[in-house]
Amino acid sequence: MSLLKSQPDGCFIVVKALPHRSSNYFETVCCAGVGRDLKWRRQYPVPYRLLQDSQKFSRWQWIDYEYVAPKDDPRSESQKVIPESIEIKNKVGPEERTNILNELIRPSLFDASQRKESLALIRPERINIRAFQKSDDLLKKETEEHRRLAQQGTFFSEPVRPFSPCPFKFRLSWNEFGQSTRHHTCDDWETSTAFFNFRRRYGEKEAIKKIAEKYEEYFSKGLALAFSTHSRRNQHFSSFDQWLLVGMIRLDRTSQGNLF
Repeated sequence: MSLLKSQPDGCFIVVKALPHRSSNYFETVCCAGVGRDLKWRRQYPVPYRLLQDSQKFSRWQWIDYEYVAPKDDPRSESQKVIPESIEIKNKVGPEERTNILNELIRPSLFDASQRKESLALIRPERINIRAFQKSDDLLKKETEEHRRLAQQGTFFSEPVRPFSPCPFKFRLSWNEFGQSTRHHTCDDWETSTAFFNFRRRYGEKEAIKKIAEKYEEYFSKGLALAFSTHSRRNQHFSSFDQWLLVGMIRLDRTSQGNLF
C-alpha cells in the first residue's frame, strides 16, 4: 500500500490501451474512464496482468478504487491507482454509456487542446484502417522483452505468462470534419485481442480483413475515437499536444436513459 494519503474514487472504463514495457512497473496499462461527475479519469500505471482475476476489469465496467496524485504527471485527469484497492462493480449498458459519452464528444483535437483536456472523444468523418506487419527482428525483440518482464513479474505475484505482442500494427487514417487526413497507430488493446481471436478462427489473412470490416461496421452505426495526450508532450510541459489513439469505440450517436 502506498504511504501517501489516498483518496477514494470510481469510474466506468472506456479505454484500456495495450500493455507497455516498463523498467519500474513490470508492464503498465493506461486506462481511462468517466466518473460520477461526468469527467474523465486516467488510471496509470496499472499493472493489469498482475491484478487478481477478480480485479481484471473490461471496457464498460464500473470500478471503485483508491488513488494518489501522481508526482510526475500534471495532467488534471491523471490518477495513480493503488492496484490492490480496485473493486469491480456493475457493467454499464449501451444506452447509459452512450447517453454520457455523447456529452464528451469534441469536434476536433484542437478544440480539446483549447479546453486543456488531455483525453478526448472524436467522431471521424471518414476512416481507413490498414495492417502493417512488423519485421521479424522487431517482433523477436518485443517478444523477448515481454518474456523477461514476465520473469520479473514473478517476484511480485503468481507466475504470469509473457504477453504476446501483435505481429501487426494497425494504422488508422481518418478525417475530422472539414480537416485534412490524420494518421494514427492504434494502441487499443481490444483491437489486438480481436486480431488474435479472428486469426484463431479464420487464419491471418482473413483476420486482417475482419478487423477492417469490424471498424467499418462501427463507423456505419456509430464510432468514436478515443485519444490521450502523450505523457510528456503536451501543454502541461510547455509543448504542443501530441495525441495518441488509445481506443476505437462503438458508440451510437443518440440514446435515452441516464447513468445516474
